[in-house]
Amino acid sequence: MKIVSMDTFLVPPRWLFLRVRTDEGITGWGEPIVEGRAETVRAAVAELADYLVGEDPLRIEDHWQVLTKGGFYRGGPVLSSAVAGIDQALWDIAGKAAGLPVHQLLGGPVREKVRMYAWIGGDRPAEVAEQAAAQIQAGFTAVKMNGSAELTPIDTPARTHEVVSRVAAVREAIGDHNDLVVDFHGRMSTAMARRLLPLLEPYLPLFVEEAVLPEHSRNLASLAASTSIPLATGERLFSRWDFRDVIGHGIAVAQPDVSHAGGISEVRRIAAMAETYDVSMAPHCPLGPISLASSLQLAFAIPNFLIQEQSVGIHYNQGNDVLDYLADPEPLTFGDGYAKRTSRPGLGIDIDEQAVERGAERGHRWRGPIWRHSDGSFAEW
Repeated sequence: MKIVSMDTFLVPPRWLFLRVRTDEGITGWGEPIVEGRAETVRAAVAELADYLVGEDPLRIEDHWQVLTKGGFYRGGPVLSSAVAGIDQALWDIAGKAAGLPVHQLLGGPVREKVRMYAWIGGDRPAEVAEQAAAQIQAGFTAVKMNGSAELTPIDTPARTHEVVSRVAAVREAIGDHNDLVVDFHGRMSTAMARRLLPLLEPYLPLFVEEAVLPEHSRNLASLAASTSIPLATGERLFSRWDFRDVIGHGIAVAQPDVSHAGGISEVRRIAAMAETYDVSMAPHCPLGPISLASSLQLAFAIPNFLIQEQSVGIHYNQGNDVLDYLADPEPLTFGDGYAKRTSRPGLGIDIDEQAVERGAERGHRWRGPIWRHSDGSFAEW
């Protein structure tokens, strides 16, 4: 079997899909994307296609090694995300060629269903208690919220108490039998994180995500030592070498993104490394259906899996949502807050190619917002 073509589709609301076709009629799909840099990743995929077209798609590991190490300059979000989408598509082809779901090729399932969580509150969280209660009523057993909008490096007591009050309101709304994740989103300085974490302890978050920016990951160990709240990080780390510097240094949860961190192949290796340090996996996934399907295939096969992010109905999905590009939404339809294991081959989803082509005709130029503090200086989003 040989790869005969690799086509990318820029589709709303902010995604990039990859279609890999073979001479035996098997098609694989991937989702290579850096949010706000879709065109850049698209160019990287086109460059990598020069090597892949004409090659055997089933040599997944060899291709991964060549694509990540074959150039003198390596790593970073753009290249790692381009490789991630290609890797997803190759695993999809391998599963379809074998007539098996990808998780069977990864050693078989270790669970029959995957626990999911739902987003609430948006970038500037408001009415979070009502939204949290609605998601619990819809069947989810866990919700995630941003802890705050922009904060100064050491913000006022009033802003600090706003964060705590919102978390307290959500905890009251969902009760103690459900879980709450608080995303600091890298918006906190180390000093603000150290101030806030002890104040949030009474509300027992499942974990706090990105307590500090990735460039300040060296501070995670001291933060973890100062709080009982489990700390999570990883959406802006792109390889097992990046994770080596945080796993074993205080985090409780690793959050690689299968569309950023080298794909299914690399996230599986990150999970194995995390397991040796008693670190759980909660893969990052605020993206589209191919990324989510890839994440679920991993979740069925990873022993140290904790919970899975998904973006159905998330505030970024304007105009199109996760299920809109599927011929059959059933594999990504959740019941009682869980995704059930599928026996469908490959990634377990059927992409509606006509819907993708229609979406690509509209395209998108999504960009992350630029925030500023009241004095006009740059603020972390």
